[in-house]
Amino acid sequence: MHTPRWPALALATVLALTSCSGDPEPTEPSTAPTETVEPTETPEPSETTDEPTEEPSATESQQPALLDWQQVPGPVADQVTVSGEWSLALPESGDAATLDGPEPRTIRAPAGFRITDTLLDGEYAVVVAEHEQATRPNRATVVELSTGEQSVIDGRSEVPTTVGGTWALGSGLLVHATMQGRDYCLAVADLVTGRSRPGPCVPPRHGVSNVTVSPAGLAAMTFDDGRPSCRTLNRVEGTAFEPLAGVEECRGWEAAVTETAAVWGVVPQERRIEASEFYADSGSGPVELGPGTTGTLTWCGDAAYVVRDPQRDSDPARLLRIDPTGSTEVVYESAGTGRAFLSAPRCGGTDLTLTAFTAAGDEQVTATVR
Repeated sequence: MHTPRWPALALATVLALTSCSGDPEPTEPSTAPTETVEPTETPEPSETTDEPTEEPSATESQQPALLDWQQVPGPVADQVTVSGEWSLALPESGDAATLDGPEPRTIRAPAGFRITDTLLDGEYAVVVAEHEQATRPNRATVVELSTGEQSVIDGRSEVPTTVGGTWALGSGLLVHATMQGRDYCLAVADLVTGRSRPGPCVPPRHGVSNVTVSPAGLAAMTFDDGRPSCRTLNRVEGTAFEPLAGVEECRGWEAAVTETAAVWGVVPQERRIEASEFYADSGSGPVELGPGTTGTLTWCGDAAYVVRDPQRDSDPARLLRIDPTGSTEVVYESAGTGRAFLSAPRCGGTDLTLTAFTAAGDEQVTATVR
């Protein structure tokens, strides 16, 4: 079985940067705030137990409505995102990304950089490289799929990138981190027009993470350096963060906004940072959806998706679809039962790609979503 990428240091960083416990929060270095470090790895699931940690929500379909999953060619160790006739693959080495499709190409990391993010949305492919010594701003290579035109967003762009930070792609918008003086901010690049604009900021010793793009807009988590610290889930409104209503104070981790409200996850117990409870609000107040895996909420097509680790030794790992009304259904189940792990799903416009690591065998699959 392939061992997924769960470095202990990554999990320790997540705990240190975003915990609402009494652990110290990041301090401000001379180049960029340490809170720009992102929880890029999904926390490792805990051991399964004989009893479920939470009964499924009453709104959840008990019978899987499985999508038409197809095997993705190539090594399971490569992180692949599929979008129609295109696919974007990132090997574990991080030295190059491969864009396959009508006009295939290889995008290599510049000297001294390593590729950390690969994004695909049906119209654009984005390959993000981060400086290995964290002394130079990130560099994103953008490919317009219809024309093959290639461009770069980096520290010399209209709104420059910064060291590390969050990245998100959707609806022709590329969101990245930037700095305004000593404030840490979001920037939004409109890939259709080629123009960029600064977004909302947080003051020094604060951070922004877990940005999600949906057709209804942008969501982001902000956090402070208090003792204990506090995480807040927000809708991004121009140059302001607007906290989402109904989210438990200081415990939010990730969200996706809808036309009426949002879908989000909170971490009830800081000592089990990998375990979240998810909620949806269609305008009438929060509805509890049950447990899910922290860091896996993804918007794709017209719904949100989240992973649920096995809740009993006899359970598979599952992928849940959450529509904006809060109705939930299982759309993927891992082979075998018990010890299993699913990656956060990767959206390519209207295609979803998922990697499963199980004792019954590993696989990487993709399906078109509605």
